[in-house]
Amino acid sequence: ELRLEESGGGSVQAGGSLRLSCQFSEHTHYSTCISWYRQVPGKERERVASVYNGLEGTVVNSVKGRFTISRDNADKLVYLDMKSLQPADTAVYYCAGAGACYDRPADQVFWGRGTQVTVNT
Repeated sequence: ELRLEESGGGSVQAGGSLRLSCQFSEHTHYSTCISWYRQVPGKERERVASVYNGLEGTVVNSVKGRFTISRDNADKLVYLDMKSLQPADTAVYYCAGAGACYDRPADQVFWGRGTQVTVNT
């Protein structure tokens, strides 16, 4: 079983930056692709970024130019660097692991518990 734990969330003013970290427990098939999702109450969980083992990460168009995903395999960490944050970025951010990079939350196998990001005006 792959365990994932997010950290780094918090409150920030609009225009500010945060770095989220996802610590995963081991290198397995299910850590091949680690993705970041976010969810606000009443809405579906949406994918923000993914990084495949050994490749550069990708982010979705809505955060391109502001968010960057990176991976440190030695320390079993995946980062989501967020800058120019906007109130619309307020959400609970989750990391997830699977054997490939999927878009649909239902295709992810393991999830962390999430970390809250709040962007204030």
